[in-house]
Amino acid sequence: MRNLRTFWMFYVMMLPGIVLLLINNYIPMSGIIIAFKTINYQEGILGSPWTGLKNFEYLFASKDSYIIIRNTLLYNSLFIVLNIVFPLAFALMLNEMKNRFLSKLHQTIMFLPYFLSMIVISYLVYGFMSDERGYFNGTLLPALGLEPVRWYFTKEVWPIILPIINTWKNMGYYTVVYMAAIIGIDEEFYEAATIDGANKWQQMKKITIPLIMPVITIMTLLQIGRIFNADFGLFFQVPRESGALFPVTNVIDTYVYRTFLTVGDIGLSSAAGLFQSVVGFVLVFISNWVVRRFNRENALF
Repeated sequence: MRNLRTFWMFYVMMLPGIVLLLINNYIPMSGIIIAFKTINYQEGILGSPWTGLKNFEYLFASKDSYIIIRNTLLYNSLFIVLNIVFPLAFALMLNEMKNRFLSKLHQTIMFLPYFLSMIVISYLVYGFMSDERGYFNGTLLPALGLEPVRWYFTKEVWPIILPIINTWKNMGYYTVVYMAAIIGIDEEFYEAATIDGANKWQQMKKITIPLIMPVITIMTLLQIGRIFNADFGLFFQVPRESGALFPVTNVIDTYVYRTFLTVGDIGLSSAAGLFQSVVGFVLVFISNWVVRRFNRENALF
């Protein structure tokens, strides 16, 4: 109460943000009751009968549950690793470029795919991988003396294609984040290291990476929180709904869309969404606890 009387003006300034947060983020959370009901549109959400955990049981009792959970976890785990390694490597290289104009140009070119929707990217991929008119089958493979490949019916290649597309699309965003963290490092560290005879590799290893480790940790924890949430556009639009690819492209989000939303059962789809959110929430806390055990300064909270 003493703080409230002393800093009341700051609390008043916070009110608009708090109200917006409550209206936009917390009040809609009451809709999670849909996951525990069989929705009857005539009776409404509150009047619909309760089903308990039956919606969740149906999600895990499905014969496809193992495949969709496996695909979601493996793809997102790989995406997390790739979104650390490649953007960090490019950020370190761009930081070493002496020509600032070229450095900014490369950043801009790398950042452009991040603004493209998955619809646009799906057509770009189709332009390369179309069976008849695609660049691969129409130009590249014949020039190499290889037989055309029916890309949208060959499931073995998509566990490689999808990570490449995801990394290409998001690399610019993560590179800019890491670049901003690197630019914030005091130049005196590098000057002292140069005087001591450290080369560029040693400076990156001993100065740059340790000092931006908190940013890397935060970005990783944020991605872990969404490890059960797949990029719907990537797994739905890019493979062009090819049934032959479902064993390697079907994830929780696409399964929910195809199985639940198309038949209008929002109770089952809400149960899947609630499961994803709760698991992600728990994983963030566990991951943050592990980080705090090793280094409290690198933890998110």
